[in-house]
Amino acid sequence: MLAIERQRQILNLLQPSGALRTTDVASLLGVTDETVRKDFEILEKRGQLVRTHGGVSHVERSREELPFTERQAIRREEKQAIARVAASRIQAHETLFLDASSTVLTLTEYLPDLPLTILTNALQIFTALAGRPKIELICTGGLFEARSHSFIGLTAEKSLQRYHIDRMFFSGNGIDLQRGISERNSRQAAFKERVVAIAEDVVFLADHSKFGQKAAFYFANLDEISCVVTDAAADPDFVYQLENRGIEVMAPKRD
Repeated sequence: MLAIERQRQILNLLQPSGALRTTDVASLLGVTDETVRKDFEILEKRGQLVRTHGGVSHVERSREELPFTERQAIRREEKQAIARVAASRIQAHETLFLDASSTVLTLTEYLPDLPLTILTNALQIFTALAGRPKIELICTGGLFEARSHSFIGLTAEKSLQRYHIDRMFFSGNGIDLQRGISERNSRQAAFKERVVAIAEDVVFLADHSKFGQKAAFYFANLDEISCVVTDAAADPDFVYQLENRGIEVMAPKRD
């Protein structure tokens, strides 16, 4: 098979799934892992995909450019699986911080029926939980950012000083084994950095496509993370390396 035909097949395989593993592609195409990696490199240079740890992912528009409802629909099944697992970590009478990510918004659908205090800077989360009688809701206030439907800035950051946060649930655009967790939005990154610094249990929610990804603004080192909750398709080697760094990794069981 010519390289151009092989690369066309790789793009065809990538289209429906959004992400591919090097070993899976090599097996399907009957070539070596090294051949596939070279194809990935060529396709990345053309801007047709993005290489990740152990494979590649689809080139998407920056999620900042997408409407919030559209971002919420991306990888919906993975977000639901992650949310179910993350919810099992919550205990009665805790104070939780929930960020403005679409993955954490999905978590609100699976919150246990327990007395909880929830602090958030996300308008969508505030709205989603407004009818829950056992939940005490606190909004940070601050400068409203329409793109993310959240409050940011100095007022939002200062409001955090008043609270003890037992558990923080948040997401980001990528997690890198060397530099940690990053975000495309500088103001969101600055705000999350403040919460990470004061939360007792720091729980990062991320589907497998974010493993090995890097965005413009880093806001949390791996040694600040208590737990990563991901989906069943997460790269086992990446998971092993996280656990080797002392980070608990939770995920639903593979079928």
